[in-house]
Amino acid sequence: MTLNDMIKRQAELDLMYAALADPTRRAIIARLAQGPASVSELAQPLAMSLPAVTQHLKLLEQSGFVSSHKLGRVRTCRIEPARLAAAESWLAGQRAAWSARFDRMDALLLEGKELDG
Repeated sequence: MTLNDMIKRQAELDLMYAALADPTRRAIIARLAQGPASVSELAQPLAMSLPAVTQHLKLLEQSGFVSSHKLGRVRTCRIEPARLAAAESWLAGQRAAWSARFDRMDALLLEGKELDG
């Protein structure tokens, strides 16, 4: 992987996790996990204006978690499972790396105890 690829990947991760950092956006994703919905349907349970919801959706689309299409006057949004899988994949990689580090630390500590004991 080139340096440019790594920088691009980091920027994508930053955008993905910034999108997930907001509780309103997580609520929208949770709702879309049940199936596609119009912007109006997504806005209904939220205590904010339609333009504010639209801004949240814009960031979710930029991050790749949500896609939308307009038919007439209705914009319908849907979740993008591949992007969720990418976020999960990154977390799994981090979990594996930290687990390996802790395993090495445990082995070193046990080795140290055996030398003391």
